[in-house]
Amino acid sequence: MQDEHLEDITYFICATCGRKNIVEVDITAGYQQEYTEDCQVCCRPNYLTVTFDKSTLLPSISTTFEE
Repeated sequence: MQDEHLEDITYFICATCGRKNIVEVDITAGYQQEYTEDCQVCCRPNYLTVTFDKSTLLPSISTTFEE
């Protein structure tokens, strides 16, 4: 990957409070990643699924509440 960024700043919407959270994602961990990230506003855990488009490398994030 020449001249392509491997890290990107994006956001997810908290599954509990609905607030926007800024996160840094890194494609070197794979085209699809799953992990837990606490909301920066309400501190509740969110289960994130990050998927990178293979042609553009742009990330998209889906979120669910993790108990």
